[in-house]
Amino acid sequence: MKHLLLHLLCIITAACACTAAMAASPFANESISYKVKYKWGLINKHAGDVTITLHNKGHRCQSQLVAASQPWADKFFKLRDTLNGTFSASNLRPEFYEKIANEGNERKHDVVRFSYSGNTVTGKCTRKVWKKGKSTVDEARTLTAQGTTVDMLTSFYYMRTLPYASWKPGHKESLNIYSGKRKELLTITYHGEADVETEKEHFHCYHITFTFTSEGKKKTSDDMEAWISTDSRRIPVRLEGTLPVGKVHCLYTGK
Repeated sequence: MKHLLLHLLCIITAACACTAAMAASPFANESISYKVKYKWGLINKHAGDVTITLHNKGHRCQSQLVAASQPWADKFFKLRDTLNGTFSASNLRPEFYEKIANEGNERKHDVVRFSYSGNTVTGKCTRKVWKKGKSTVDEARTLTAQGTTVDMLTSFYYMRTLPYASWKPGHKESLNIYSGKRKELLTITYHGEADVETEKEHFHCYHITFTFTSEGKKKTSDDMEAWISTDSRRIPVRLEGTLPVGKVHCLYTGK
């Protein structure tokens, strides 16, 4: 469940466009909140909350995601995650990514520092893990990729910049994504336009699916769906993912 939640709540955060660099960041200061709901049969419970904030500093943007499970859900799996990142405002390239995770009895701290040489993107990664208060892992690794590359935070802004209106249903775009542990391939499939209801509002949206695969092309999680508003803000208003038992829905709360 924790891997699905991380993917769900952080792909709401994207950087550079797949097809062309942008002249300037289209994102002003903002704070976007989501209610996370767990659904299984007749069960439909508020399981957690997520808030994503962005501060545009002119030449650089700073973003933060904070996620927390509800008290009833803490009894099954307590989650308190914070993600921090910076990316270039001129071309949306990620510069720094950090995940501070408290999940169940495990605590992790991942850091990725990005550098660029031509079309090659290098990520210098460090990871520390604590279980029951004891340090179990202290690793460093280097990830490399060619072409568009994002982290879990900047992927949120990336998906909001794509030219959906010019695409036909079935169109696919792929890019690399770095976590603190590994490189994955994120594929976005466009399905067309649809109307979506949240708990407070009605939106006309672009409907897309996310697929995460490893370098061996094996899926690293189930596919996830997202609906992004067609208005100028391009807000991801609904995201859905399947768990071994039930589903998780993330609903935009209108903030």
